[in-house]
Amino acid sequence: MASKASVADQHMQVQENIHSQIKTFCTFMDEVLLPTKKTVNDDSFEFSQQTNISPQHSELISANGCAAVPKQRSISQAELSQKLKDGFGFKLDVKPSQISHKEAGQGLFLDGVVDVGAVLALYPGVIYSPAYHHYIPGYLDDQNPYLITRHDGTVIVAQPWGRGGDEKELWNGRKMVDNKTDMVVVEEGSQVDNSDDALERRNPLALAHFANHPPKGMLPNVMICPYDFPLIENNMRAYIPNILYGNAEVNMKKFGSFWFKSRVPRNSESHVPTLKTVVLVATRALQDEELLLNYRLSNTKRWPEWYALVDEEDIIEK
Repeated sequence: MASKASVADQHMQVQENIHSQIKTFCTFMDEVLLPTKKTVNDDSFEFSQQTNISPQHSELISANGCAAVPKQRSISQAELSQKLKDGFGFKLDVKPSQISHKEAGQGLFLDGVVDVGAVLALYPGVIYSPAYHHYIPGYLDDQNPYLITRHDGTVIVAQPWGRGGDEKELWNGRKMVDNKTDMVVVEEGSQVDNSDDALERRNPLALAHFANHPPKGMLPNVMICPYDFPLIENNMRAYIPNILYGNAEVNMKKFGSFWFKSRVPRNSESHVPTLKTVVLVATRALQDEELLLNYRLSNTKRWPEWYALVDEEDIIEK
């Protein structure tokens, strides 16, 4: 029977479901990383996606009022990933793709078992609203393979994040690795907000940008889902692997394929500030397989040889 809920209500339900799963993940990460918390190896600790645990503080405040990175347990990214599997029943691996075409490169693999609807990965990197598209490196000449576009025009560039790092740090997103020359390019004059946010670079879910498009004859097993992270959730902020480029207050309107700046109405209602992010969600029950995402490339550009059309309707830019 079709749902009687309005589109707005359905959107809210999806957001609440995603937020609940990510909130549980953040609490789990605090349990693993913060030395003042009980470890997940304690016999008394039992993890469940249905468990209602109050999130713990992920940051401390220094004497001058600025965010300070708290002392954490010394644990590698690989060890943290294994603890994720011990608690959630799965982890993610980046390794050579099983897709046969030569441009497949690295792929994203699920190690474990998940149910349909499970949040599997977060798309990391720098968030660009439509007002700042012209600042995106490689955006106009298609030289940046690690970016994704939401339905609202928000673009997330994952290239600066890479595979993450070895610690929690004040990440500004400016370092970009040029795969051809192995040179590190630093954007001068960047307008990156949230530069005081300490992000957990060992985040074992911040790997969504390694998911490949399915080859001909195969269907995707994950889908992208927009997730508007509420910035008032300070306890979770360290585990959201994104920062914002530019000013979030710029309002944009779309006419055809172009975006234009417009004034924000003075009488507009105030809303909770959010980061417009993207997560990958399982479209069916999965076990030990490569994660495949329908890229939905724009039909206004020539498709690469390896691209196989999955759905001819509602084509959007990846």
